[in-house]
Amino acid sequence: MKLVQFFRPGKGKRVGLVQGDRVLDITSSDEGVGCTLDLVIQGKTAQGMVTRGMWLAKRLHRKALDWRELQRSPSRRAPHLLVPIDPPEVWGAKGTYAPELGQAGIALASGDAPATPAGAMATRDRRPALFFKATAYRVVGPNAPIMLRSDSKLTVPEAGLAVVLGAPGAVVAFTACNDVTARDIEEGGPEFLSQAKVYAASCALGPCLVTADEVEDPYGLQVRCSIIRNGETIFSEATRTARLHQPIDEMVAWLCKDNPILPATVLSTGTGLVVPNPMALSDGDQVHIEVQGIGRLSNPVRRT
Repeated sequence: MKLVQFFRPGKGKRVGLVQGDRVLDITSSDEGVGCTLDLVIQGKTAQGMVTRGMWLAKRLHRKALDWRELQRSPSRRAPHLLVPIDPPEVWGAKGTYAPELGQAGIALASGDAPATPAGAMATRDRRPALFFKATAYRVVGPNAPIMLRSDSKLTVPEAGLAVVLGAPGAVVAFTACNDVTARDIEEGGPEFLSQAKVYAASCALGPCLVTADEVEDPYGLQVRCSIIRNGETIFSEATRTARLHQPIDEMVAWLCKDNPILPATVLSTGTGLVVPNPMALSDGDQVHIEVQGIGRLSNPVRRT
């Protein structure tokens, strides 16, 4: 099941069930469903969310919207997509992708490559590098601007697959994530990581939530990141989640260890795509992140 949040003039935030090119409005004040967070809490599991969502769709019998009608920049005057969930917290992971191998079998450089070989997971317990990324009011959805820090000259997108957690810490859905990072600040040392990662509109999620039952193999997905500047593609590369050497359930277990996690918390599983410094983001760029089976998350770039 695919779920979105969208804005409708005169009605505000709505919850949508995506079926092909149609979006069914399943918002119901009577049933206590005013956002996708409510579905996560009520459903508790992926299957519970599916059951709840389908029941609402059948009960309400509302006219569907066209998916294409929602693909526009945010405006109070027109329907548009919102961030697919308002997460109490967003966390991220670093070093979770194995380095790609060149034709000679040599590891290629990767800014998010692990410090140990991919096979090391089989021989010892490896703690993932997890970091706090955002709260709901720092997150934007499709077609809303992501921001460049005013004190950064080298900001890059970091494209990845993200998981949405239910209670108690179960993966209930997947979405695409852009963990926007001020690389020049991050390179100053670990003490500057929070400033490089956490600021207004430094995280984008979307375009929808796909419940876990619909993602047959989360390690078999293609992730692509593209940067458009002045109408031309200056960067476009793809990788696959098969390169994740840290299992998702282990990342989640470490995140939840001695750390109370609220329902609808999002964990970005890291990135296997490194944007070269010469292609760092500029004001006016457009970033597209496509995750197979989830869709394309598009955001314009603005400087704070």
